[in-house]
This record gives sequence, structure tokens and C-alpha cells, in this order.
Amino acid sequence: MDRKIRIGAVSYLNTKPLLYGFEKGLLDTETSIITDYPAALAEKLLHDDIDVGLIPAAILPALKERHIISEFCIAASKPVASVCIFSEVPITAVKEIYLDYQSRTSVALAKILVKQYWKITPKYITTHEGYEQKFGHTTAALIIGDRALNKLSSVPYVYDLAEAWQLMTGLPFVFAVWAANKQLPSAFIHTFNETTGMGLKHIPEIIAANPFEAYNLHTYFTQNIDYRMDEAKMQGLQLFLEML
Repeated sequence: MDRKIRIGAVSYLNTKPLLYGFEKGLLDTETSIITDYPAALAEKLLHDDIDVGLIPAAILPALKERHIISEFCIAASKPVASVCIFSEVPITAVKEIYLDYQSRTSVALAKILVKQYWKITPKYITTHEGYEQKFGHTTAALIIGDRALNKLSSVPYVYDLAEAWQLMTGLPFVFAVWAANKQLPSAFIHTFNETTGMGLKHIPEIIAANPFEAYNLHTYFTQNIDYRMDEAKMQGLQLFLEML
């Protein structure tokens, strides 16, 4: 490729370990980094505005060509903490749910769980910026990322979607993967994999550089988020894609 490889990265706390290597200058001469929220990165990869993206798992079937190029991902084998339905009433009493505009995978997962796990039939409401302040009574809200971590202690009912998925299926859940929309050189893929995994060896340094009062980041990076792709996660991902 006779230009820099364009990489799309998510601007959430949970991606800090995956981006550490890039921030330290690895692949600096070969790549350019664009940050955005997950659904926007999905659009960029679909329209070839980037070559590689940390993209929502739900868009994988929409890619004409897809290559998962890293053994590191955003997944959860326990409660994830940052992808939740927040409500003032129990989930069985919820009549409407605001859907987070920033995520396709979390919206798809929420709809699966609402129908198959909680077995309720709420009305879904599309959203834009600021919706997190509007839910209440029997209207709940799906909120993801750092905004979810900030709300964990202030809302009476919090339903963790990764935890619900695990209770329903017995499998971990994969929220996002590093995917390319074209074949990339094998040497680049090897270095890319090393780069995306480097931060897992520097968690204390990453926490120190990203102070966050609302939630314990050591817990978040080492227990809530599970960064390594393995066979169980591949099974969970495949089941999710089948359910779509």
C-alpha cells in the first residue's frame, strides 16, 4: 500500500490498553489514527474511509470483505459495567427504552436480550446526544462507555448486558474487534497485533494517565473487560451473529 494505513479507534476508556502501543509511537510511520464512537467507525469502515477499525461486532456481516487482524478485542467474560440498561423501575415494568446512538452491537444485543431473556416488548426510541438525561419512570435507557460508568451508582436498576448474555448463553460476549475491509500485508498484521497487545503489560501506567473518579479502572481493565480473543469468545461471537 503506497499510503499510510488508516486506523479507526474508539475514544472510550476501555480502548486505552489497545491504543497504548500506538501512543508510544509503534507503527507511527505506517499508520494514521482516527478516533470516533463505535457506530461512526462502523460507517467509516463500510464506506472505506478507514482500512482497519475497532468496530462493533454487529457490523461484521455488512462488510463485503472482512479480516479480523488482531487477537485482542473488547469483550467480557463477566459483567462489563459499561454497557447497561438503566431504569427507575424493574425491567419487567419498562415500557420504552432509549437506544444509544453510539453503538450498533449494544443495541442489537439489547434487543436480543429484551426479547429472549427478559421476554418483554417495550417500544424502542432512537436517540441523539443528551438523551442520557431524559429517561425516567417506565422509560429506561441503554447507555454505553464512559457515560455508563458515570451512572452506575446513581440509578436504582442497572442491567448489565454482558452479564445477561452470559446467563442466557453460558458464553462470553464480544463487543468489538479489530477488522480490516481489505487484505493487508502479513508483516503489518504481525506488528499490528503486537502493538494492540502492548498496553496489557502497562495497565498501572495507563490508569495513572487517565484518572477517573466514577469507577475503579483497575477493576475495569482487568476484570470487566476481557481483551484476549479465544475459542469461547469466538463461539460467543458466532452465536451473536447467528442471532442477528
